[in-house]
Parts: sequence; C-alpha cells; structure tokens
Amino acid sequence: MISLTTTSFLMGVSTPCSTPSATGRRRPVALKVVSMDSHVRAGERSGSVVVDNNSVKEIPNAPSPVFQVEPKSTPAASASTEEQIMTPWTVSVASGYNLLRNPRHNKELAFTEKERDAHYLRGLLPPTVLAQNVQVKKMLHNIRRYQVPLLKYMAMMDLQERNEKMFYKLLIDHVEELLPVVYTPTVGEACQKYGSIFRHPQGLYISLREKGKILEVLRNWPERNIQVIVVTDGERILGLGDLGCQGMGIPVGKLSLYTALGGVHPSVCLPVTIDVGTNNEELLNDEFYIGLRQKRATGQEYAELIDEFMTAVKQHYGEKLLIQFEDFANHNAFDLLAKYGATHLVFNDDIQGTASVVLAGLITALKFVGGSLADHRFLFLGAGEAGTGIAELIALEISKQTNAPLEETRKKVWLVDSKGLIVSSRKDTLQHFKKPWAHEHKPIKELIDAVKEIKPTVLIGTSGVGRAFTKEVVETMTSINEKPIIFSLSNPTSQSECTAEEAYKWSQGSAIFASGSPFDPVNYKGKVFVPGQSNNAYIFPGFGLGLIMSGTIRVHDDLLLAASEALASQVTQDDFDRGLIFPPFAKIRKISAHIAASVAAKAYELGLATRLPQPRDLVKYAEGCMYSPSYQNYR
Repeated sequence: MISLTTTSFLMGVSTPCSTPSATGRRRPVALKVVSMDSHVRAGERSGSVVVDNNSVKEIPNAPSPVFQVEPKSTPAASASTEEQIMTPWTVSVASGYNLLRNPRHNKELAFTEKERDAHYLRGLLPPTVLAQNVQVKKMLHNIRRYQVPLLKYMAMMDLQERNEKMFYKLLIDHVEELLPVVYTPTVGEACQKYGSIFRHPQGLYISLREKGKILEVLRNWPERNIQVIVVTDGERILGLGDLGCQGMGIPVGKLSLYTALGGVHPSVCLPVTIDVGTNNEELLNDEFYIGLRQKRATGQEYAELIDEFMTAVKQHYGEKLLIQFEDFANHNAFDLLAKYGATHLVFNDDIQGTASVVLAGLITALKFVGGSLADHRFLFLGAGEAGTGIAELIALEISKQTNAPLEETRKKVWLVDSKGLIVSSRKDTLQHFKKPWAHEHKPIKELIDAVKEIKPTVLIGTSGVGRAFTKEVVETMTSINEKPIIFSLSNPTSQSECTAEEAYKWSQGSAIFASGSPFDPVNYKGKVFVPGQSNNAYIFPGFGLGLIMSGTIRVHDDLLLAASEALASQVTQDDFDRGLIFPPFAKIRKISAHIAASVAAKAYELGLATRLPQPRDLVKYAEGCMYSPSYQNYR
C-alpha cells in the first residue's frame, strides 16, 4: 500500500515514488495503479492505492512524479478508441509542467534560476526572470488596453485561474480601478452572459440532481478547511432578476473581495450556487445556458434542498463556518435568515451588509448637515431586503442612542413600495417583513407626493428602478432641506434611481449624495463634487474577518452596529474637506482591519467568540491574519 497525498509538494518532501539518480537528485518515477483500494471514494483528493510492484519502473527525464491510474489490462482495453471506458485519475507532485498549471503556486516568469532547476522548469519557461511587481505592471497595462468592461472582467478571471497570487496582488494594489471590473457594475453583465463566457468551473454547483447526496458533493471540493461560504440561488441577482445558475458570478466575486479587501485566505473560501431552475424564459431557451432547464422549484422541494445543504455544510466544515446568503429573492431571504440565524453563523449581505454600510454613510453625513439620527426623517423607495434591512438598522441605532423603544424609533422611517406608501390600512395585505413599517397615515400612491407629505431629510433608493428619483423629486427634497441627503443605491448603474450628475445639478450642488455603483466626479458651476459609493465591499470583508478570527458562532445586530461605527470612524478630516462620506478604497485593507477588530471586540463582549484568550491588540491581530499575495520562495 502506498499512501498518496497532495500536500507539501513544494516543501522538499520526498515521495514514495522518487528514487536517487546518479547525481544524487531524486528522479521521478511513475507507478501504474492496477486497482483502487475499496475505501477510496470518488472525488477524494488523497487516499491509498494498491500498486503492482512489477509495473514500477523509472521513467527517464520525466518532468514530474506521476501516478497513472489505469484499468487492468484487457484485450478490449488495449485498443485506444474514443469509446474506451477508463478511470481518469491522476495524482501529481506540483513541479515541472504541472507546477505552471497550478494557480495556487504558479509564479510564471518569477521563478528563480534555483527554483527552475529544483522543480524541473528548465526549458518550460523563457530565460528571463521577472519580479512580481513587473508582472503586475505588465498585466495592468494589458487590461487597460481593453475598452469593453466585460473583456477586462474575463481577463481578470483568467488571471485568477492561472496565477492566484498575481491576481490578488494586482487587485489589492489597484483596487479603486479594478473593483468595478471584478464586482459591480461589471459583474452584473458577466452574470447575464455567464454561459457564453464560461471557461473554468469556480466553486460548487449544487442542483436538484444532487438532492440526497450534498454531503458527498461537498467532499468533492479539494479544500477541507473552509471557513466562509458565499451562496446564492440566483433568483435576484443585483437588480437584474432571475439569472438562475449564472448567478455564480456573485459568490465568486464576493469571495475575491473577501481575500483582496479583508485578507481572508482564498483556500478557506467556497463559492456555491444552488440551482433549482429558473423562471427566466430567455435563459431557458439559450443554448449556452449552463443550469437546469426547468422552472424554478418552490415550496417543500426548495426548502428540503436548502435544509440539506445547511445541515451538510455545518456537519462537514463545523460550527464556526460563516455562510453568507447572497441575492436570494425577498420571499426566501428573510425566511432563511430567520430560520438559520439561531443554529448557524449566517449573514445576508443584501439585508445586513447593505444596512451596515448605509448606516455608516448616514453617520458620516451628519457631520455635514448636523443633528443626530433621531433628528431626521427617512423615506425609502423600495421595501425589499435592502430597504427594510437598512430601515431596521437605522431604527436600532436610534434606539441605542436615545434608549427609546424600537417600536417608537421605527416611526421615523417610512417606506414606499410598488403600491405606494406603506401605511397601517395596508397591513393585512403586506408581507411580514414590511409590517413593522406600516404607520398611521392616509394612503399615498406616488413617490413625489410622499416626499411632499412626509418631508424627509433623507431619501434612500433601493427599488432597482432606474431614474425613479426624477428632477421634481430631487428639487422637492432641496426645497425642504438646505442639504438633502440622497442615496441612490440600486445596482448596477443602469438601475440607479438617479445619477450623481442629476443629483448635484437638480439640487444646485447642495445634495449629500451616495450611490451603490460608482460614478465619476461631477463638475458643477466650477466646483468638483466627489460622489460617495455606498458599496457593501466596505463592510462584509472586514466583518467576515472579524467573525473568523474571533471564532464567533452567531451574528448579533450589535456586531453590525459595531461595523458601521468602525467604518464611519475611518473617514478623516481630509476626507471631509473633500466632501467624502466614505473613506477612499485605497485604504480598504486598513479599514477592514479596524472593522474586524471592532466586530471581534463586540463578539468577545457578548460572549459569542470562542477563540480564547482574546488578543490584546485586535487591530494588529487582524492585520497579522491577513493573506499576503506576495510570491514565496520555494526550496
């Protein structure tokens, strides 16, 4: 019996299949495997095999140690035909050609002369040795040559699959330029066209066909120490609707940001798409669609698949696994968060992450308009996951600041949905998550009439309806307030309730503006206005890092408030002088470290953290936990 493992390939560990050569170096040999041991499961990445000793022989000048797993020789198997049935198993040490195809360890032209000799790379690379910073410079130059954002996205995804460290080094060093490429707004188009641009499988696809064997599917993933999963069912991707299986672009993008912005190691991240079908007829009729070609499952069938998934990931990865729900439709998102919040470490970025970053922006905006949160009136266009999530966190923060009951502080927040202002006379027909916002008032159908009647100081859009903040709405807000706060948060850019230029122009330069997707600075009457971007990427990477590094087992509302306050505290006086209500993304790793420290501190205070003892300096501890994308030297 020879045990095969896939670890320590680059650490100079001798393998059972290497023999001394005349020069004293270990020369690879190949072992022909004639059968698999009975306990080795399909999908396992390591295990034991039974080897026919007579078939072991040295292969001169082999580029890397390779175990070739073949079926037992039979007359039928000797003929090489397309119909031949065989077991496609190979296990190889990461050296030579295989090393250049390993994204985790590949350094491309940065391999030194010594490394090229030690790892059988001679002749497989041009003779030039390029430092990582030169490689990054070249890659950035190539990406900038693309005029179409989707092509830039595809180039970045190809780089991630080829050279993981260079991908993250490039993204970290040029985050303000490349964040819109790997995430909103470009990721929306990428999801719409995911079937057409699909090249490499990233993450796990769990469909109805895997029902009853999800735990087995999880074992097919090569990494065992998973600490964070981002999962979607693709039903409500950004403001684009049901994209089914093609929503995988969202978990992949989110986890790229967990690593680049929050420093969570990529090996502990797992993107997951749960495919229960799609109601998008265009996709169902698209020959390039990669998901199940059926109408979306609902009810018990849907609930059973989700429950099996949640049970399996907790069993396989443990109690402290962070599960981030992403882009589930309203009717499922709230129910899943409520159902699993008491038994799993779960977080919904659309509800909680959005709320946390918007609250931080509001706290900062008060520096410009004065007063406390309790002094303001809030009106939302949109009463889905984002709208009600933000509203609830605002009410919680006001309650915390004033010691007023939550039921009272909610009365400062009003919501408008597709049927008009949410009022008590509609309560019987409202979804459960809207009912806390049904206040006493006469029914109002149109947003402009609600603005005139409620007289809000803060107007927030989460509706996904592009240009819903008309000129009349913005001008009315300006007539009511000296400095109206207007947040147009819907993604992607095409769904934004108004543009930055419209907000500044129609308010005559008086608005405090932020958006979900980025807008360029606006020059209005000789003054340059820099719009804020209320991007969830400010919050969830640092929030997740704080949960992971403290071993937190449940998410509490106070952790979200701590994250908001930490983000707001990172806005400097220089930022204020430039009119910013969010700090520059160039400082995002420092920001994430402070958010992680605040979240962890609150978790320890609430008794939710399990990694003891508590570090003395949580900011330094967070920075020390962060993944570095710099190349390592290999023996």
